Amino acid sequence: MTRTPAPVALGVDQARTRLHELTVIDVRTPAEYASGHLPGAWNIPLDHVRRALPEIRHAARRGDVLVVCASGARSENACRLLAEQGVATATLAGGTGAWTAEGHDLHTPAAGDTRALWSMERQVRFTAGCMVLLGLVLGQFVHPALLLISAGIAGGLVFSAVTNTCGMAVLLGRLPHNRPRATDLDAALAALRGR
Repeated sequence: MTRTPAPVALGVDQARTRLHELTVIDVRTPAEYASGHLPGAWNIPLDHVRRALPEIRHAARRGDVLVVCASGARSENACRLLAEQGVATATLAGGTGAWTAEGHDLHTPAAGDTRALWSMERQVRFTAGCMVLLGLVLGQFVHPALLLISAGIAGGLVFSAVTNTCGMAVLLGRLPHNRPRATDLDAALAALRGR
């Protein structure tokens, strides 16, 4: 079994100075992307990367590809997946969080686009917190066995931290507000084919 090497990570300053020559792919959900993304980035959510493989491969033949997410974890996963398919990419160390922490602006859509919602991390924290509270309330007032809901969420959070994956984020990513509009995804794929 061959081991896929870790993706190359560009620092914020490296990425900023090369931004004009990079094809930037943002693998966050459409809602996260709409809340602010690197200038010129195309939104290909992580669960659509396999579908977009021919277009990403085409863009990579014409120049370097930078894969971006909020913190760097999802973009590393996307880079590994692409590397397994023979497509070399880089990731932005620290993601859009590091980008804004360094004082750089994110591009936001024009006013009136209602898709700008919470980041996936915030959605996960909110959902996990609500489920823990629900388990505690139900365990107190309905039946003590329902405390297992809270214990299950706690165990899931520990597992998520240890494995650097998040099943809840995958599930939340399937909600309608986190799904790409077909026209948005098609436009991103067409743009990548044209690069």
